[in-house]
Amino acid sequence: MGRVTVRRPVLRLTEGGSSRRQDTLAAEEPLELRISGKALSVTMRTPGHDVELAHGFLLTEGVIGAAEDITTARYCDGVDAQGRNTYNVLDLALAPGVEPPDTSLERTFYTTSSCGVCGKAALDAVKLKTRFSPAEDACRVSPETLVTFPGRLREQQRVFDSTGGLHAAGIFTADGGEPLVVREDVGRHNAVDKATGWAVLNGRVPLGGTVLVVSGRASFELVQKAAMAGIPVLAAVSAPSSLAVELADEQGITLVGFLRGTSMNVYTHAERITGS
Repeated sequence: MGRVTVRRPVLRLTEGGSSRRQDTLAAEEPLELRISGKALSVTMRTPGHDVELAHGFLLTEGVIGAAEDITTARYCDGVDAQGRNTYNVLDLALAPGVEPPDTSLERTFYTTSSCGVCGKAALDAVKLKTRFSPAEDACRVSPETLVTFPGRLREQQRVFDSTGGLHAAGIFTADGGEPLVVREDVGRHNAVDKATGWAVLNGRVPLGGTVLVVSGRASFELVQKAAMAGIPVLAAVSAPSSLAVELADEQGITLVGFLRGTSMNVYTHAERITGS
């Protein structure tokens, strides 16, 4: 399996002078996803939980709805100069009757660690029809519960402690229990795919009555992923984009931004926040 962190020499400059030392960095490597041997996507990610990432990606692309929709997932063909497997190519086989991704739209599935929807031909191509609409989810969550989530998410960011360079996504129950899952990655969208992929593999989709908490901003693609997984509440410690708010409103998702300390902004569907 690929390394989650790497060590590199660094020159550190301070008011007191300079020094050389080894620094720990978050690993970033390409992962090519294939469907029955045919290349589908290349994403830049932190190695680890790749099978979850693949399941989450295909869930939020509308290809699958349950773990049974994928029959096998195996690493292949990724070798370095010494002939060692780099674990950077993952081939998946869809179950009989599962439609493969639609390739008729002009679209590139190459994604960087900062953008999960680069290359979409048009916004209408992104607004996929959801299998599990969160609009009818009647869950409620209190502000007192919401404000605990960022700190609890941060407590489980083990790789962030050593690198300071990873995003995190956690899925919590609205009643404030222990997180169902927390995943880290250099990419916001990858962290969410890993978390929702865990849910697929553990039979937890749709994720009704849950809150998706992300360590950065709330972008359009993260709202899309929440909608496709049936998550009714998305909370971010930073700002949402205008398109994120628009899509959350359209999909019936409660979108919370600037969740810091004891305050927050509720942009859409505030009826799920008790006392609001």
